[in-house]
Amino acid sequence: MLSTLRPLLRPVPLIGISTTGLLLVATFSSSTQRVAMSTGSKQWPVKQYTPRHSSWPYHPSDFKRQDPSSDASFYSAPRFVAHIDDSAIATLREYYDTALPKKGRILDFCSSWISHYAPDIEKAAESGELRIVGMGMNKAELDANRVLNSGRLLRDLNENPDVAGALADAKAIGASDDEKLDASTNVVSTDYLTQPVEVLKSVRDATKAGGMVHLTISNRCFPTKAISRWLRVSEEERLMTVADFLHFAGWTDIEIVELSNGKVEEGERQAAPQGGLQGLMSWMGMNHRDPLWVVRARKG
Repeated sequence: MLSTLRPLLRPVPLIGISTTGLLLVATFSSSTQRVAMSTGSKQWPVKQYTPRHSSWPYHPSDFKRQDPSSDASFYSAPRFVAHIDDSAIATLREYYDTALPKKGRILDFCSSWISHYAPDIEKAAESGELRIVGMGMNKAELDANRVLNSGRLLRDLNENPDVAGALADAKAIGASDDEKLDASTNVVSTDYLTQPVEVLKSVRDATKAGGMVHLTISNRCFPTKAISRWLRVSEEERLMTVADFLHFAGWTDIEIVELSNGKVEEGERQAAPQGGLQGLMSWMGMNHRDPLWVVRARKG
């Protein structure tokens, strides 16, 4: 479901403009106790999610969109662009390198032409130890995604959220637990799902016991296709909303991992790209990059 309004247009960041003309980039903060997640040389803050609602708290209007037209039409043209900046992609690859299995089965749902997997994961796919299936909206984009070695499935999850059924029909998973998914990934697309709990329930049905789902969140989106609630609430509330979706879909051990708060760290400045919005912001001395979080959970 990742795409653009025009072939060369990236999703817009959900950031404000102050009266002085300065960009205000949202960051995630919480008084909740955090623990450090160590992955190689990196340590990322992790917030443990505690269910905050005993019954479904959301209204159907929360899932309405400015543009209710067919997603099949919106995503019909292939657009080979990045949807988060280079620094965010590099960070996500580093996270995936330690968080995803190197053998078994992975689903990349709402997939596009790039899945942001680390080199070791790509090598495991090339060797056949890791089977990766992609599920997305545009055939040309999926065909260009070389890491998808176990199938490319066209699926509008807003029309039919049955992920498990589609995987079974394609023989990408089997009936036994050993033949199900070890992990699933989704990059900056949860905000477009109008039936997120149904989708995440079905992903859980397709996952083996102990398997995980990793939902990557940033502050970029296509406002006309994002659900209404996403556009109305704070960055922290978006993350908690995604955690709520996972909770009501039956997932456990839900955590929010902060990969980047949107500020360029000292060690990143040399490697940060100088083109586009990030280059302009760096030139202005603002040192901002796309913020990035992962809301993840386990099948108990």
